[in-house]
Amino acid sequence: MTKIKHGFQKHLSSEFPSQIIVDLTQFCNLACIHCPHPTFKKSDAYSGAHLDVNLHKKLIDEVASDGRDVCEYIRYTANGEPLLHPKFDEIIEYAGKHANTKINVTTNGALLTEKKAKTMLDAGVNVFDISLDAYHDETYEKIRVKGDLKKYRQNVLNLIDVIKKGKYNAKLVVSYVEQPFNSNETDLFEKFWNEAGADFVVVRKLHSAAGAKSNVKNKMELALKDVVRKPCLYPWERLVLTPEGDLGFCPAGWTGESHFIKFKDTTIKKAWQSNFMNDLRKAHLDNNYDCFGFCEQCPDWAHTKWPDEHGANYSDMMSEIVPSDLQ
Repeated sequence: MTKIKHGFQKHLSSEFPSQIIVDLTQFCNLACIHCPHPTFKKSDAYSGAHLDVNLHKKLIDEVASDGRDVCEYIRYTANGEPLLHPKFDEIIEYAGKHANTKINVTTNGALLTEKKAKTMLDAGVNVFDISLDAYHDETYEKIRVKGDLKKYRQNVLNLIDVIKKGKYNAKLVVSYVEQPFNSNETDLFEKFWNEAGADFVVVRKLHSAAGAKSNVKNKMELALKDVVRKPCLYPWERLVLTPEGDLGFCPAGWTGESHFIKFKDTTIKKAWQSNFMNDLRKAHLDNNYDCFGFCEQCPDWAHTKWPDEHGANYSDMMSEIVPSDLQ
């Protein structure tokens, strides 16, 4: 059996994160049952924050300079719906013009009108990742509460048409979190979207959102009780810029548990190479989380994949579907 190497290697650089997660807003227009947002919205950590546009510009400028040829992509996703940011068009235009790396927008598709899609394509978005999670309308209603699959499905089909007619060099990912309500329609979902023209259909495992979904966490812990824990990939791969202007080491730190510094007070490069991040990495390598209780209680490390480990991760998919000349 091949020993899996943990730590910086291949695309994982000690100089700068290979991916940046940008969480533009705390707002969301759905209430998905596998997501902690409905509970988060009732917590003291929720303020309805939107990311400051100037902080976003600071991020993009640093990616273009310090992260050049290292940061593989910026992904607009995390704990809110990105398209709800009141200045989303301005933000995505600046990123497309100046970031000098791939741009990925992950959205639930509710606001993805043809006009919005064309705005994003003209701005230079390379990958659209649409979270749908169901094949049947009635299943969608149970999982993505407040949503309308018929409408959002048509939005995505219209996006495919706009990409083809405009001859845009953009890719479409359609994603699906497999769970009890939809597990019997996974094949139908994959078949439909592969035939419809999606470039990649992602079927994700249900995770605990870093322990926030206790029912999932309990099941995962039971399944992992005899498994030797490995380091989570994230501290070697990504940083998160939050709507409040913080930098975090995990996109699942819903109530601020992974936030460790204000971005206005540092740079991505300095934060990535900081003593805090190095101590966090050492804790994962040593399997000693005395100072990092948030990581200790999280079972989602099991879903992260190291470069030599069996199974693909998100960065593998991004490298596969987006040619390197788009960087």
